Amino acid sequence: MPYDVAALRDQFPSLSSGVAHFDGPGGTQAPRVVAEAIAATLLGPLSNRGTVSGSERNADAAVAAFRAAFADLLGFPANGIVYGRSATQLTYDMSRAMSKTWIRGDEVVVSRLDHDGNVRPWVQAAEAVGATIRWIDIDPATGEVDLDSVAAAITPATRLVAITGASNLIGTIPPHRYIADLAHAVGALLYIDAVHYAAHEFVDPAALGADIIVCSPYKFLGPHCGVLGADPALLERFWPDKLLPSTTVVPERYELGTLPYETLAGATAAVDFLAAIAPGDATSRREQLRSSFAAIDEHELALRQRLEAGLAALPGLVVHSRAARRTPTLLVSLPGRKTRDAYEFLAERDVLAPAGQFYAYEPYRRLGIDDDGGLRLGLAPYSTTEDVDRAVSALAELLADRD
Repeated sequence: MPYDVAALRDQFPSLSSGVAHFDGPGGTQAPRVVAEAIAATLLGPLSNRGTVSGSERNADAAVAAFRAAFADLLGFPANGIVYGRSATQLTYDMSRAMSKTWIRGDEVVVSRLDHDGNVRPWVQAAEAVGATIRWIDIDPATGEVDLDSVAAAITPATRLVAITGASNLIGTIPPHRYIADLAHAVGALLYIDAVHYAAHEFVDPAALGADIIVCSPYKFLGPHCGVLGADPALLERFWPDKLLPSTTVVPERYELGTLPYETLAGATAAVDFLAAIAPGDATSRREQLRSSFAAIDEHELALRQRLEAGLAALPGLVVHSRAARRTPTLLVSLPGRKTRDAYEFLAERDVLAPAGQFYAYEPYRRLGIDDDGGLRLGLAPYSTTEDVDRAVSALAELLADRD
């Protein structure tokens, strides 16, 4: 089935604004069905979870549907799916729970490629118990992971390796399997921040070698929240702080307070929407997602190549996204010009490509980008060739203006 981007876009009311959205890495637009699922759940009837009344059963059903949907998306059992306010919150909670099992002399590995949400929680948790932090480095010329630094960082004392699924700043996809094999060989766990990765790639924890994966539905057409997936047996090993009356049953052990059932319903609708983009002949939702992500990848790759070709023709512009394997997210800088000014210039022409370092503190510093930051152009399933051409044309206009 051909990828029908026009039909897809018709399902996003916000796209009628005429703005070309390149801000997907910070949060995508949402289709109508996601909002409808949120509204329908809120309008209920809806109560706290239970089995006595219809309103209680509606809440319980929303939770069950959410866990089933993200089991299909992330490839873990439904009882290994944990809801959180954000991926950062989930990572902080998990780092605190896991660090209760660490002692002085243990080591935790983080990377110079990651969003700070998958760096600082582990650094702070390790420091609190006297564990040592080791670093995976990147090559600033290519944005690739330095494999020698991986081998040097992982030792018999390593307890956990935290690595991004894909860089939200420059799109680099690390060699997960290589890192996983080294980590598992010394008995360490691999924690993958798939917030950016899951927006563009089919998530296969076995292929990645991931023990724990976190993602954020608002990066792939859903509402603002975070989701963690793991083997339930692994989640049984750790004990987060909880209120005394709260359940300790996994996965609820990791969830605080009453769940936002309407948000869960919206996130479930986003997964269903993704699965229906290009389901092919698959009968299970998991396989439909595999098919859809293959189609999305083909669509986004063609647009990325068109965008890269357009940018390469513009003098006075530097593209920092250079890794051999990467997502359709490009970071550019304009030497001698403030990227904030470029961001505003493009926005005046209805092209939204934000500027900054996007919480990717470590790669931003390692790449040697100046304090003004970079301009990030991220493609999404609803991006078009017209969007790409408008962005390139607007940047050409900016660069032609020497005043």
